[in-house]
Amino acid sequence: MTLFPTLLELNFKAGKSGCKRQLTGGRSFIAEDIWIYIFFYYYYFISEFQLEGWAMSSGFQRPSLHQIAFCCLFIVCFLVVFFVYYTPEYNFHTFLCATEAEASKSNRSPHNETQGISVEAADAEPETILLIWMWPFGNKYELSCNALNIRCHLTDDKSLYHKADGVLFHHRDLNLASMPKEPRPWFQKWVWFNMESPANSHPFAELNHSFNLTSNYRLDSHIPVPYGRLEYVSGNDTFQLPAKDKVVCWIVSNWNSRYKRVQYYNELKKHININGYGAAFNRRINNEERMKIISECKFYLAFENSIYKDYMTEKLFYSMQLGSLPIALGPSRQNYEDHIPSDSFIHVDDFSSPKELADWLLYLDKNNTEYMKYFNWRSRYEVKMSMFGAEHACRACSYIQQNRQYQVFHELNKWYWG
Repeated sequence: MTLFPTLLELNFKAGKSGCKRQLTGGRSFIAEDIWIYIFFYYYYFISEFQLEGWAMSSGFQRPSLHQIAFCCLFIVCFLVVFFVYYTPEYNFHTFLCATEAEASKSNRSPHNETQGISVEAADAEPETILLIWMWPFGNKYELSCNALNIRCHLTDDKSLYHKADGVLFHHRDLNLASMPKEPRPWFQKWVWFNMESPANSHPFAELNHSFNLTSNYRLDSHIPVPYGRLEYVSGNDTFQLPAKDKVVCWIVSNWNSRYKRVQYYNELKKHININGYGAAFNRRINNEERMKIISECKFYLAFENSIYKDYMTEKLFYSMQLGSLPIALGPSRQNYEDHIPSDSFIHVDDFSSPKELADWLLYLDKNNTEYMKYFNWRSRYEVKMSMFGAEHACRACSYIQQNRQYQVFHELNKWYWG
């Protein structure tokens, strides 16, 4: 039997004893190997010297060249083994058997691992439920947020009240008797939703501190949903202004002589012809006729029934969408410019009197080049109208998905009604 077993034999014997330890660099080795090699070479080295009589002889003998060469060989072998297998950083958190480590390596990649985690996280995320407590003005809409690319579960099933992450309340349909009778779950958020101006809706003192979130046309609400908005488009050079056969138009049903818009109209009509439609002029029209009339007018009176911050209704956005130049009467010009470009509308406050405004409109009617400058924005933007009710529900649900922290809103009445 040879005294010098091969390295393969040593690895095999030691390997049968158990698991390999993973190194930080990704290389594995048998932890006992180094010490086996050292012990073996030490034993062999001493044995050689014993046989030669150098280590155990009673008198000193000059070592032979064979002994010196063997000693050097032993040192070189030890250093090679040491530097090959020594790694200064160990990952003591992971201990894998050889077969398990190889199987793990072959079946896993960084991409697949990350993808698996994200898929599992998405599947583990519970579906957000938004309960619609009452349909706005009794008008139902589709319980889906696909059009807005929002994943959410909308429902009007009040039996899900205790599971709902949020509950949407339409202010104009509120009454104290219709509010939930059972305690609110700790995780649930109540969302106050209203698109009417403060002048056309009334506060409830009892509900002043009841809601967590607001959804409104105002930009400073938690979930702002204006009546319309401009979305960026690139290279939109296809817009053509519809044919015009009227100069100024106004469609109105809610007539009140105390309204600023009625008072302004009464002065303006003295200086320019205005085509009036709607119940206020005993010329009722349907929605299709409304769209056609607006598109046929060069100027449309986008006069709001009340003047409040950010209160710019479909009157403004429909006229912009249909190719009529809006004449704005509402909040300040600066506030309008928070929503639309400064050169996309005319504001009544730009003129010292209704007569001065009328003179400018008559000038633009005769000067098409100046008139068309108000439509330069069409090459960059397009108008998107909000979906009443449905968009509030979907965006409220999305907000709750992304904001799970505790929230409360105090002094609703002060914020909205002042």
